[in-house]
Amino acid sequence: MRPGLRSQRGATLFIALVMLVMLTMFAVSSLNSSTSNLKVVGNMQSRGEALNAAQEAIETVISTPQFISNPANAVLNSCGAPNTLCTDLTGDGAPEYTTQLVPMPACVAKSGIKMTDLVLTNIEDLGCAAGQQQQFGVQNAVTGDSLCANTLWEITAQTAGMANSARVTVTQGVGIRISADDMATSCL
Repeated sequence: MRPGLRSQRGATLFIALVMLVMLTMFAVSSLNSSTSNLKVVGNMQSRGEALNAAQEAIETVISTPQFISNPANAVLNSCGAPNTLCTDLTGDGAPEYTTQLVPMPACVAKSGIKMTDLVLTNIEDLGCAAGQQQQFGVQNAVTGDSLCANTLWEITAQTAGMANSARVTVTQGVGIRISADDMATSCL
């Protein structure tokens, strides 16, 4: 053998091992990156589901008049505790998210509607004037108020995941026309 080849016998093996180590490092780095991305996407999905559950709870409460008359028990079919709604996304009978109305729905503003502000061609406004007491021939002459009132309610829903750590709080305000009697008892 020639003297030049004898000194290069291990160089090819060394270069191959270095290349193999570098390829292994790239593969491990790629695996870690994809695992992190998968966790981020999973967390985003859990947060989105929790946000949807909170919004669904608020819409469920708003769609029934029970929260006006009984804010401490505003959810019709609560699960477990009052003002608690369970959301089963998979349909397996076990809830994935629990939403609580904390604090309970509260009336934050109220104002009586004056008779002069009603449009009697509007059915909703006509209901506010119907049956109004007469005082000396003038409808509710003392205050000028109709049978209805405008109210502003604040509803806060806190959702927590049962199998994940997703937590979301949603606060929504809603303006509702209610009877003046309900305003007197619900909006203190």
